Amino acid sequence: MATTLTHVKTAEVRQTRLGDWRKIFLWVAVIFVLFIAVYPFFWSVITSFKQQKDALIPSLIPWVQFEPTLFNWQQEFGVGGAETFKALKNSSLIAIGATIVATTLGTTVGYGLARFRYGVGNRNLVSWFLSQRFLPPIVTVIPFKIFYGRVGLIDSIPGMILVNATFVLPFAVLIMRDFFAEFPKELEEAALVDGANHRQVFLRVALPVAGPSLVAATLICFAFAWNEFLFASQLTTLNAKPYTLLVSGLDSVRGIMFNFVSTRMLITVTVPIVLSLFVQRYIVRGLTFGAVKG
Repeated sequence: MATTLTHVKTAEVRQTRLGDWRKIFLWVAVIFVLFIAVYPFFWSVITSFKQQKDALIPSLIPWVQFEPTLFNWQQEFGVGGAETFKALKNSSLIAIGATIVATTLGTTVGYGLARFRYGVGNRNLVSWFLSQRFLPPIVTVIPFKIFYGRVGLIDSIPGMILVNATFVLPFAVLIMRDFFAEFPKELEEAALVDGANHRQVFLRVALPVAGPSLVAATLICFAFAWNEFLFASQLTTLNAKPYTLLVSGLDSVRGIMFNFVSTRMLITVTVPIVLSLFVQRYIVRGLTFGAVKG
């Protein structure tokens, strides 16, 4: 009996030690992943307050390893602010325009796919929209460039809005389609019985409660349009140049200006991050609607 108890206690001790080692390994893995994810932003913040000569030296502690400066930020919004503000204005117009077009079309298309049946099959249509996210954008650059050259949309805000709306549209369609597919049909049927037509049902019954999903779709479309680089590099030169091109345009004969790169990168990522913080609760509700049924 004593031998059995000893074996049981030994097994429990081993199990406890194994559990402790698993927790330690888990925490080490979490810290490592956080370091990989956070360090680029930390490096950007530190480097944005360095001079170019300090940016080329691996130093992290201000006032000890390097003397911090506001020169980079002053150049962006002060002396050299004209180019910055113009690029930010272009990025805002392109992202907002593409988001409005994509969410407007995506909401109506998503509602149609959720409520009506089409000859080619709704599943095939949904799969087609999903496949557009797997299509490499690079294969469409030359066709867009040829078409834009013929209709005069090269280096224009409307042209960039159109091409960005084309590639963020699948996000809006799929998100809104999932929402309307889970939305109770009984509410719409009751409105139809009361004399409303399908357009009124959509505008007055379904759309008002689609707010969280609409916010989620809007933010996702805006973030992708705001950060778009490939089409901007090929379809713009000066007038419609977005801010993402400024980030990549800091290679000089003396090397890459890492201090300005980090400053502009922080400006670029700040806008979507701030917007997501303001509407975070709507994003969670919009993306998880229907995931758990009560």
